[in-house]
Amino acid sequence: MAERALALGTPLLRPERVGDGNTAAALAECAPDLGVVVAFGQFIPKAIRTLPRLGYMINGHASLLPRYRGASPIAQAILDGERYTGVSVMRVEKEMDTGPVALARQIEIGERENTGELTQRLSELAAQALLEAVETIAAGRARWTEQNAEQASLAPKISRADAEIDWTRSAVRCARQIHAMAPKPGAFTRFADAAGKAAELKILRARVEGHGSAREVEPGLLKLAASPEDPALRIGTGEGWLVPLEVQRSGGKSMDPEAFLRGHPLQAGTVLSASGQRGNGS
Repeated sequence: MAERALALGTPLLRPERVGDGNTAAALAECAPDLGVVVAFGQFIPKAIRTLPRLGYMINGHASLLPRYRGASPIAQAILDGERYTGVSVMRVEKEMDTGPVALARQIEIGERENTGELTQRLSELAAQALLEAVETIAAGRARWTEQNAEQASLAPKISRADAEIDWTRSAVRCARQIHAMAPKPGAFTRFADAAGKAAELKILRARVEGHGSAREVEPGLLKLAASPEDPALRIGTGEGWLVPLEVQRSGGKSMDPEAFLRGHPLQAGTVLSASGQRGNGS
């Protein structure tokens, strides 16, 4: 983005702190009518927020506000099993993601769509929504709707600790976690490699098998294909089986389970460690 701005001759500031005096002075020299921010991680002080001629800035946030205020709205929507999400164009206020909304655009979350893929689609939607909002503001037709704080939910920053799979949860919940954490940090589990050393396996995409079945399955239990029609790998959960579709050894490339097992054979009956538990693969 910075390279594109420079190529177009657009004035470009890259301060470490947006609120320092030099940055404020430089922005004031530009005499902006409106400020627009997207995925900007710094706190914006009031002097900067109110600097534009119209007296405010707008932000394109990747959720249908007031749902999922915070740093990880896309991953959290997938993790919670939402069918829909979207983009909200709002005014930037002191409190994070709380400003009144000018417009919102909704899209459906695809089956097994991960955070990386959904982020790309939402970025394109945000660009369209922001352009529409700017044109509406310029024409004096913007209508601002205050958020209902009682309906608000939070989407805190994702950490590595959030990515370790707990096999005691249902296969549906594990699959949501896998797609929410992909491609980074990547949902992972632990096992013992051929040398008996602890290793990690990331699962980047998966499907669910047998959800709702009354049959008991040992959480973390590996089941290998018994026939060509079977999935190469299934993992037991607290409810149903999880079938990995794309996996990755730490430091390696992503691949399908068949390719992984050829290079890293695992024994049927191995129990992968669940978060907070210890199994044969811990």
